[in-house]
Amino acid sequence: MSSARQSFPISVDTTQKSEAVCEGWVLKKRRKKMQGFARRYFVLDQSGSLSYSIDPKRPIRDQIFLPHAALSTAVGRKDIHIDSSNATFHIKCLTADDFNKWLTAIRQFVHPEGRRSLAGKITPRLSQSQFNRSGIQIAEDIGSTISELEIAFATLQSESTHERNHLSLKSKSEKDKHHHHPKDVFNMFKKSHQVNEDGTLPKSNPDSPSNGRFQQINTTLASLKSQHAALLKSLAHDVTAPPTARGSPLPPTTEEKEEEPLSTSRFNTALTRRSNLAISMSSLSDSAHNEWFDAEEGLGEEFFLDVPNPDEERELILLQSENSSLNQTVSSDDEEHSSPLVHDTDPSANARQVVRRTRLPSGPIGDEGSLFAILKNNVGKDLSTIALPVSFNEPLTLLQRTAEELEYYNLLHQATEAEDPTQRLCFVAAFAVSGYAHTRYRTGRKGFNPMLAETFEDVRMKFLAEKVSHNPVVIAYHAEGEGWELNATSAGKTKFWGKSLEIIPLGTTRLRIGNDIYEWNKPSSFMRNLMMGTKYLEHCGKMTIENTTNGATCVLDFKQSGYWGASNEVSGIIFSPSRDVTARIEGKWDEQVAQALDSSYLHVLWRITPFPKESPQYYGFTAFGMTLNEITSDLEGRLPPTDSRFRPDVRALEHGNGDEAEAQKIRVEEMQRDRRRRGINRTPRWFKQDGDEWTYVGGYWEARAKGWKDIPVEPLW
Repeated sequence: MSSARQSFPISVDTTQKSEAVCEGWVLKKRRKKMQGFARRYFVLDQSGSLSYSIDPKRPIRDQIFLPHAALSTAVGRKDIHIDSSNATFHIKCLTADDFNKWLTAIRQFVHPEGRRSLAGKITPRLSQSQFNRSGIQIAEDIGSTISELEIAFATLQSESTHERNHLSLKSKSEKDKHHHHPKDVFNMFKKSHQVNEDGTLPKSNPDSPSNGRFQQINTTLASLKSQHAALLKSLAHDVTAPPTARGSPLPPTTEEKEEEPLSTSRFNTALTRRSNLAISMSSLSDSAHNEWFDAEEGLGEEFFLDVPNPDEERELILLQSENSSLNQTVSSDDEEHSSPLVHDTDPSANARQVVRRTRLPSGPIGDEGSLFAILKNNVGKDLSTIALPVSFNEPLTLLQRTAEELEYYNLLHQATEAEDPTQRLCFVAAFAVSGYAHTRYRTGRKGFNPMLAETFEDVRMKFLAEKVSHNPVVIAYHAEGEGWELNATSAGKTKFWGKSLEIIPLGTTRLRIGNDIYEWNKPSSFMRNLMMGTKYLEHCGKMTIENTTNGATCVLDFKQSGYWGASNEVSGIIFSPSRDVTARIEGKWDEQVAQALDSSYLHVLWRITPFPKESPQYYGFTAFGMTLNEITSDLEGRLPPTDSRFRPDVRALEHGNGDEAEAQKIRVEEMQRDRRRRGINRTPRWFKQDGDEWTYVGGYWEARAKGWKDIPVEPLW
């Protein structure tokens, strides 16, 4: 196939055209780097759909639904940047009038409460109860001042234009006059540029109308600066560390890895770039770190960019899709969690206000050792029956690792919004593939084996996991969101075959979206080059996602890497209930997944969130993974004592104390053996067995909201 495919939305319909709110020619940045801008014809219809084509008579090339997009503007450059989950438009207007016309039209479809400036650290998702009344009043005063500033500038622009036209006519009249009187030619320079006796230019009349207008602008600007300083001072006093918002349609920026060459796959485009065009973000305190804040899910949002230097115009910050839930959590380690939290009846609301860490307290301590040396005498055996030292572990339990598979749960929200059954199945398939993205650099260590009845929760997607069986190890987990519910059983076998380690997943994942129920099983995974060479992980085999309601299926093929070919590739075919091929998808499980529309166009369904720059130094974790073992302010006093975050061995390893982690691991495991010997072993509380699968019985979040008073939970360590 061609390697030059482009993103193209599935929902484009050129046969129906609603009445246009605004249309015309503007410049649009081309998709590929260094290709500059091209002249395109844009149309904004009454539904809020912004589309463009090469010319009005040609088919639509792409479109964005503005109510779900993020809007960024740079007034000084007449730039408009629009980002949604499936496309990003970088538009440059030809004139100031065009810029004002398009911006006014686009703002009609952007959520009015979503406008904010990237020059500040305040996010509109924060409730007003987090700020005192003086801060709110100051913010309103700034809004009024900005309005006065805009009026002043508009007046100046209008009068300046009028004066220029008047002077142009006067100059032309004088030119005709001096054409008949050549001896007075030099006199017009004396009138225009008179000088004082000391050779300096005379001072302008302070009472002139022009100076009065400039004085008005200067006064307004001074007032704006004073109010802004007061606002920052007020907020810095009341909010030590401003909490972040929830899921972001904007990407985290990351530097391109020059040392890692891109493959020839058409999916190997730079996902995000970070250039000298950094967004200037002021801090509420001198020690605060710059942060990206997130847009409200399902609503548009507007940002105001600081105008960069012209030399920096060559590189623009690319806005990424909102597929990743990890973007909801990024912040600094050093910030305090002192913001007030709402009542615990809606824990996800508190999660949206939490400042989360971006790195672990410590990286790995020493080398993990030779896995081959331990496994060479256990060929064909189940790895779960082999005791490994703590140096082979990473600071997460297997319960927490299951939560990593749901990092891109926003794809399920997109699936609920898709009305077309084929399109919905495409998003479900993209979600199933995205669950492997976090494993790109996870080749050397394994998660801690949980204790029986140990639990883990993540309120961002109301995720709950519990170890329900010890031998064999079985983990049941449940998650839910608006319009979807997921229930899964995770088990598996591991076998060592001499040169590679095979992980054979067992258990079924069930997803309910409306009346549709989807089921799938995972393919095998292999850890290669255990004896020599660089270890790497690959997933091979078939994954069949079946809609048990209507019989539609998606067959995904995780391809084995060849010696010369591309690696980590995935391809899939969507079959209708009548077994007709309705769609094809392709991509890489560690990059992106797209729906192939034809031989030249793709509709990108999912794109990975870039790994943190320090990921190799922190066990290869994603930014989302780094937050899983953190006890944030919204979790303090609300977690049951069985939660994995309280595991002393995991916590010790996370802080780089290997000896303490080894001692605690032995102690915790011995406590479980003692309970088993005495016949008081724990039993699963939140899941019940249904055949070979386990299902959620409910009650966890209700008991959590009551502070575990009615259902006491005893600790496991």
